[in-house]
Amino acid sequence: MLLLTFFATTSMICADGVKIATFDVDATPPIGSSMAYDKVRRLDELTLRARGIVILGQDPPIVLCAVDWIGIGNEGHDAFCKALAAAANTSVHRVAVHTLHQHDAPGCDFTGERIMKELGIADLGRCEGTFHREVVARLAEAVKVALPLAQPATHVGWGEAKAIEVASNRRIVGPEGRLRPMRGSATKDASLRAEPEGLIDPVVSQLSFWNGEKPLAVLSYYACHPQSYYRTGVPSCDFPGIARFMRGQSVPEALHVHFNGAGGNVAAGKYNDGSKENRLILATRLADAMARAYAATEKFPLDASEVRWSYEPVRLPAGKHLVKEDLEKALLSTSVRMGYIGQIDQLSFLDRDRNQHQIEIACLAVGPARILHMPGELFVEYQLNAKALRPDLKVAMAAYGDYGPGYIGTRAAYAQGGYEMEPRSTNVGPESEEILMGAVRKLLSP
Repeated sequence: MLLLTFFATTSMICADGVKIATFDVDATPPIGSSMAYDKVRRLDELTLRARGIVILGQDPPIVLCAVDWIGIGNEGHDAFCKALAAAANTSVHRVAVHTLHQHDAPGCDFTGERIMKELGIADLGRCEGTFHREVVARLAEAVKVALPLAQPATHVGWGEAKAIEVASNRRIVGPEGRLRPMRGSATKDASLRAEPEGLIDPVVSQLSFWNGEKPLAVLSYYACHPQSYYRTGVPSCDFPGIARFMRGQSVPEALHVHFNGAGGNVAAGKYNDGSKENRLILATRLADAMARAYAATEKFPLDASEVRWSYEPVRLPAGKHLVKEDLEKALLSTSVRMGYIGQIDQLSFLDRDRNQHQIEIACLAVGPARILHMPGELFVEYQLNAKALRPDLKVAMAAYGDYGPGYIGTRAAYAQGGYEMEPRSTNVGPESEEILMGAVRKLLSP
């Protein structure tokens, strides 16, 4: 009877125009648990969040979720999507789960957990999934609670503004076309900081939903690694999370959800030497861009027929550098299993590859806006090229969906080399560009 009542409630919500339900749960790991690189030694004032929206209209619900973790990949990503789909009474194909990629935060991969158990490894480290499953359960319950409270969305809004002195390209090309040392998230080398910003997308894009003059949810998109400093043992939402918090204090009526764009080769290194003070400086700069995008918002009347979801399944083949026997041997010969990407992450992706697993590239269409939902650590070229395909539309990109592939560079970048294209960093190969951009073209086609 309870299940029937829930389905009936959901159908009632969907029947009349567009409605927006919001959800938000704590995703902060407890003291003593493993994050991507270190165990939690204490907790900070700002928690990690897992939050998002459910869009209810004439079609089955759409669920968008952003998590303050380094990555959610493979069977872990499947589990998040399945739980949210069940909670919203929708198809798993209409759910998008992304991370912001903070480094003082957990990662989740149930494929890795399973493989380590099969290999007889007792210490699962960051792959131990008890806490991750607790967060999945919290999200599912939060969605169920949120649905009956969904509010009408009469308008959709779009705003843009440039973030000033936040992002810079990590890959600096020196004489004769050779890459210089990487300009990371924190760059001590003053000569690297002095180099030009390089190729970035400076634009913060915002998609917002409104009930008349009341904002219900503000979704922001910006492509940049989110690190100011890390390896502290303290879970941190870092500067994008602080910027999101600041905007939530300025516009408390709305839930603010931030998505990291195609920032695989973009970081704050030009403007960050690693000084602790820079965390708030970067957060303030990003929050300022978010505020200017919000102030520039243009609103459009919203009809349920204008909300559409489409997806293209693609298979990204595992890179030829991944050899199962070699990875297993290396994994079993060391007790140090931290950081991203390690042998267990590559074994997990190989397992998916062996089973011909496909990753879904999705697009949310809302009025004139198109939001692309992508996997892995994409290079910013993917985002810029997607925008160039449809200059007549308002295009944004959320990357860091299924984290299984790791870094995904362009074909030219794989030939060029560099940290992101090293065997330890990427689980796929140069053919990924044609595969992914082919899906993007289909999704953005008229």
